[in-house]
Amino acid sequence: MHPKNPFAKDYNFSTLIANHPPLNHFVFKNNYGNTTIKFANNEAVIALNTALLKTHYELNYWKIPEDNLCPPIPGRLDYLLHVADLLNKTDIHLLDIGTGPNLIYPILARCHFNWRCTASEVNTDSLRNAQKIISKNKILTNIELRHQQFKTQILENIIHPTDYFDVVVCNPPFFKNRTEAEQSNQRKFKNLDLKGQNSKNFGGLSNELWYKGGEVAFIRKMTEESIQFKEQVHWFTVIVSQKENLKNCKRAINKTKPTNIKIVEMEQGNKQSRFIAWTFKT
Repeated sequence: MHPKNPFAKDYNFSTLIANHPPLNHFVFKNNYGNTTIKFANNEAVIALNTALLKTHYELNYWKIPEDNLCPPIPGRLDYLLHVADLLNKTDIHLLDIGTGPNLIYPILARCHFNWRCTASEVNTDSLRNAQKIISKNKILTNIELRHQQFKTQILENIIHPTDYFDVVVCNPPFFKNRTEAEQSNQRKFKNLDLKGQNSKNFGGLSNELWYKGGEVAFIRKMTEESIQFKEQVHWFTVIVSQKENLKNCKRAINKTKPTNIKIVEMEQGNKQSRFIAWTFKT
């Protein structure tokens, strides 16, 4: 993890449970005597996230529908910490593409860094849930939500003529279609030996999980649109979930003739991830 990530240490479950008692239902000691939860259980992760946001950022309310993806907070904060290293300034305006119902990047950007945040979302139900989170937490009231009305667009219709953003962040859909997403779910269940458990433990709606052509197609489209806004955004960034896709993503970005491209590797426990960043600024 990033050296500045406060979640790099073990969780203090006693404090977390005190702040959010429902978490206690999911906490147990594993075979090594460590207190933990089953991170494959979506309900458990939602309870843990709620406790973390209450404990560390004093959020009064954070709820998401059971069918939606539940983002791991330490990994999401890691992305933003590395983004902060790119920018090397404090007065940041962030644009989150596809914020989902969880609103997690704007929440962490606002609460951890005190950044200004704008977030887009194509799904109206997700947008309503994100707005409810904002309305119930005074610290989040300055976050602006924008509805992406066109599923074929990413940055277009979201970045307005008078906007300027220091950074765009995005965790794109990574599967090509529903079948590929369901096959991946089945492999996870088999690998984790989760027989008989509800497949919703790996939740996610279509706009969160798949995009025609997968993440390479999504990132290619995002890079094409980034040319239009090269004077309005300092750094464009996007997570690349599959390392083997980096080459094609970098090739697509290079076609836009940016002044700089960076690939930033991230590590959270046994999980390896990375994001690619590009800019047209000198």
